[in-house]
Formats: sequence, C-alpha cells, structure tokens
Amino acid sequence: MPQVIAQGKTFACPVGANLRQVLLENQVDLYNGQARLINCHGIGTCGTCAVAIYGEVSEVNRRDRIRRSLPPHVPQRDLRLACQTKVLGDITVTKFDGFWGQGTAPAWTA
Repeated sequence: MPQVIAQGKTFACPVGANLRQVLLENQVDLYNGQARLINCHGIGTCGTCAVAIYGEVSEVNRRDRIRRSLPPHVPQRDLRLACQTKVLGDITVTKFDGFWGQGTAPAWTA
C-alpha cells in the first residue's frame, strides 16, 4: 500500500485511492480558510484542493487541466487538484496559501 506524507502525518492508502478522500479521512487540512465551507466537494470545479505532489500519481485528467488553466491558478504551476488525483505509489503533499491554494508560501508541507 502506498504511503502518503502530508501535514506532518504519514498514512497508507490503497493503490488508486482518491487523494482528496485519503487526505480528509486522515484529518489533513486540505482547504484554506473559508474554502473548508465553500468547495465543490470533489467534482473538480472549484480548484480549492490544489496541492503540490511529489511521487507516483495518476496522469492529469481533463477536468484538472481545465480548472487549473483558469484564474487564480496558472497552468505553468506544478499543482494538481487532489479531488482528481489517484494515488499510485508513495507520495508527499504540500499545500500552499491562498483561498485556492494558489499562493507561493506553504500553508503546510509533508
């Protein structure tokens, strides 16, 4: 089972697990500020679950690519939407500041 390291926690998950679900199930603060209340609940339309991921995950899907091409995100940034990402191997996750996680200062690191 892959190991996920996020917000100072390490936990295992099944191969192919949805990253958003895994993080929330393990009490990781995926959303910044009011995004905890105002988010799309995993359908990939709001962009508030954007994180940097290092390790083996699924390819970027169309929904993820399109949402991150719209402001305040920029497509050149190496972020992913946790709700559209499947864990395939060991990963570390970093969340950045800003309502959508689009900032440059880490809100938390692995």
